[in-house]
Amino acid sequence: MRPSRRHPLLVPALLSALVVLAARPAAAEGDGEDLDISAQVARLYEDASVATGQYEAGRQDAEAQRGRAERAERLLARERQEIAVLHEDLGRIVRAHYRQGGGLPYTAQILFAKDPDGLMRGQHAVRRADLAVAGAVAKSRRAEGRLAEDEAKARSEWQALEKRSGELAAIKRTIEAKLDEARSALQSRADASVAAGSCRGTVRLDQPPVQFTRAWVAPVETYELSAGFGSGGEHWAHRHTGQDFAVPIGTPVRAAGAGRVVRVSCGGAFGIEVVIEHPDGYYTQYAHLASVAVDQGQRVSTGEWIGQSGTSGNSTGPHLHFEVRVTPDMGSAIDPVPWLAGHGVVV
Repeated sequence: MRPSRRHPLLVPALLSALVVLAARPAAAEGDGEDLDISAQVARLYEDASVATGQYEAGRQDAEAQRGRAERAERLLARERQEIAVLHEDLGRIVRAHYRQGGGLPYTAQILFAKDPDGLMRGQHAVRRADLAVAGAVAKSRRAEGRLAEDEAKARSEWQALEKRSGELAAIKRTIEAKLDEARSALQSRADASVAAGSCRGTVRLDQPPVQFTRAWVAPVETYELSAGFGSGGEHWAHRHTGQDFAVPIGTPVRAAGAGRVVRVSCGGAFGIEVVIEHPDGYYTQYAHLASVAVDQGQRVSTGEWIGQSGTSGNSTGPHLHFEVRVTPDMGSAIDPVPWLAGHGVVV
């Protein structure tokens, strides 16, 4: 087995807007129930890039909110230290004030005074001390008021963060459950098709309006590479004849390049498969699909959705088996990774 190379998989935690996508009408041909589930899964993936961006934006907002809350906590710590210093200063001023006679009424101070001039000077000092005490008290109260406001703001920040995180987690659980259910139903129908040896019908997927400027693309947008060309395994009679792209069931599968569909079949070791002939004389095969979106003889453009990935046929788990051949038949495969690289596609 080749060591796997990770690419970011589509985040199944889309957004709550996607929960209602199943209610959208399906634009498909053939058996309605079968094609409805295919269209439902396809539409979830159709909106995946937008929804993933929105989910990521929400996560970044939550992180920014966390940063603001942490800065507020640091500010509160500084304010608490400043208030502690103010209280110490206030204590010193009050103690000095009483030592200077600030605790006695002015009449009593006159009666006990031995030096009237000294009393006047002392009284002047007391008034200054009174002002200092009043100023310190006011400053302390203002600081305590700011502290209370900042503490309330910090609590609000953390509460908003926790609420947002809870909402995102709930959305994630809802979408994952809906996708799991839809994928399971899609694969069950694919297995029935393979067992019967005939395809149920072409699914006309509502493809996003994307035009590729390149002549060639990877057969799936996001993936994890698994079994590579030439690797051994108990599931292959000789050596592995293609490159496997590990993706969830229902992932849109794209035509690697423009060409004509020369085979659509739904039986055997490859399960549901599509083979495309390209103008340069090479053929590409897409196998273990859950559904097909093209007809035999149809012309396709680069990046056009030709089906949905699955795990039909001789497959150990959800993935796309991709081959490059010099003929449309088995036994003529070449290593697709350097072939794609030669066409400007690095996987």
